[in-house]
Amino acid sequence: MDWEELHLVQMLARHDSLSAAARALGTTQPTLSRRLDAFEQKAQQKLFERQSTGLVPTAACLSILSALEQMEAAALSVERRLAAQDDALKGTVTVTSLDWLGDYLLAPMLTRFAATHPGVTIHLLNDGRRFNLSRRDADIAFRFGGFDQNDTVERKVADIRYGLFASQAYLDRFGHPNATGRGHAIVELAEMPVRVSLSTWLKDRLPEARIMLRANSIRSQLSAVETGAALATLPCYLAADRDGLVPIDLGVAPPLLSLKLGVHQETRNLPRVRKLIDFAAAEFAGLRPKLNPPN
Repeated sequence: MDWEELHLVQMLARHDSLSAAARALGTTQPTLSRRLDAFEQKAQQKLFERQSTGLVPTAACLSILSALEQMEAAALSVERRLAAQDDALKGTVTVTSLDWLGDYLLAPMLTRFAATHPGVTIHLLNDGRRFNLSRRDADIAFRFGGFDQNDTVERKVADIRYGLFASQAYLDRFGHPNATGRGHAIVELAEMPVRVSLSTWLKDRLPEARIMLRANSIRSQLSAVETGAALATLPCYLAADRDGLVPIDLGVAPPLLSLKLGVHQETRNLPRVRKLIDFAAAEFAGLRPKLNPPN
């Protein structure tokens, strides 16, 4: 048995289905099914029950998963330590972010970095999933809130202020919202831990407002507000200079979210990673007045 065979079992158990594991491994479902059949014959053990809802690990499979996790951790540690010996400013850096932050802030920032460091290629993944830095799903992650992995080093790079915005056309039609929000419509951000705080803030301020739309991205919220049919909580950086949008003062402090950068402790001193971290921190420092304008 080699690590690739054992890793296949681990990935199938982690993703619960052939199709999901195939996407994670960059292969096809039929190929993965054939590889699993071959490994089960070689091991002389049935490791998964194939059901309509996906794969269910057998007792034999469950008995080895803890050992497989340890093997993966050791293999990744070797990989990270070897990578850390590379002192050249070249190679790939994978950065994860989400939604508007990646599109409007990080994409131009990372492009400027890559333009001045031609040996470095950056992969930017805008995705709401929490990528595992220990498994090297990514080298650097930008998140609201903290990181819960013990081997991850985090650094706050910005405070980002949000506020309630409407189009001028909306205000001309419906007026400024009163203390309850009755007669007004809002666009809410689909629930995630940080997003809940934004939605809660708005619902607490305008408890009787109608929720017209729930969207899973700030971009969708912004587009909805620009139609002139609803209000939404938006980042000031994105909405304040948008033609036709007006900030609405509800008499209370608007939400302020801390943006954190996370990196694995064994790869943070890799030259291309270290250089990019320092560059991003300096860029965010320069954007501070726009990201967190005074109330």
